Amino acid sequence: MSKPLTLISATPSAYARMNRIAFSLKGIPFKVQNEIPWESKTITPQYNPLEKLPILLFPDNRPPVYESAHIQNYIVEKYASVGPLLLPGDLDGNLLAKQIVALSVGCMDALVLSGWEMRRKKEQQSQKWIERQIRKVDGSMRAFNDYVEAANGRPYVLGKEISIADIGIACAVGGIDFVGLRPGWQRQYPALSEYCGRLDRLKEFQDTKPIMFNITEQVV
Repeated sequence: MSKPLTLISATPSAYARMNRIAFSLKGIPFKVQNEIPWESKTITPQYNPLEKLPILLFPDNRPPVYESAHIQNYIVEKYASVGPLLLPGDLDGNLLAKQIVALSVGCMDALVLSGWEMRRKKEQQSQKWIERQIRKVDGSMRAFNDYVEAANGRPYVLGKEISIADIGIACAVGGIDFVGLRPGWQRQYPALSEYCGRLDRLKEFQDTKPIMFNITEQVV
């Protein structure tokens, strides 16, 4: 049996959660190595010049793959013969699925950027910067809800089978819940709430719930 892949992650990471779910749904062996990429002892810069997670490492020491959306593309293309496909299967559908992943990652980016800004001392914070990031989150949630409502009762946003689009939406919304940015959003978006709740009951989603880590070094 070949050695498993290694995904360098962080315990609260919504980004890496996308990749973990995709690997698990396809039954691809992998192991998780957790890091705190901002701390001085991290090994993250050894594998990603952007010093960001997640990073996918190979047992044969070929160059790593980094950036969550790029890793997601690798998973669906490399393991296209292993079900589920995680893509609709046609050019336009596949592009839309990847667009929704890009939107999901952008929402996660806005969460991270607003969170770090709010960690600064109050007098150092830029309220306009925070508001800009939160507008991105709110816009993403409206778009996610639109995709769910446009599915017209289908179990998944792009068809009858789960795709990377569903994974991306659920992980982004899960990240919003995890940091507590928009309490009560379920009342505003009941369709999105029902959809995310249904996905979160799947074992692959349950097993990858975010867990907060303890940042011991000052970053901002």
